Amino acid sequence: MSFQAYLDKIEEKTGLTPRELVARAADRGFAGPGVKAGEVADWLKDEYGLGRGHAMALVHVIKNGPKISSKHVGSTGVHRDESDTLWLDGKATKPS
Repeated sequence: MSFQAYLDKIEEKTGLTPRELVARAADRGFAGPGVKAGEVADWLKDEYGLGRGHAMALVHVIKNGPKISSKHVGSTGVHRDESDTLWLDGKATKPS
């Protein structure tokens, strides 16, 4: 599953775009590189029912923003992404 696919699935499960969840995390004090992944994952599990993998994908975005390593961009593996920038504004508005 690509990184973007994790974020798209999070939107399906929660009804919130990744950007909305990042904003809610910031409102709770979860923002920036010093965020404790376990605390955020626990919050996402308790509040939204997200599993560990999906929560950790969102933790990455909360800590680092929408940029990901270009390591998997254009690769042929199962974790490949189309771009090194994740789309946070929802599947319906994602450019094709």
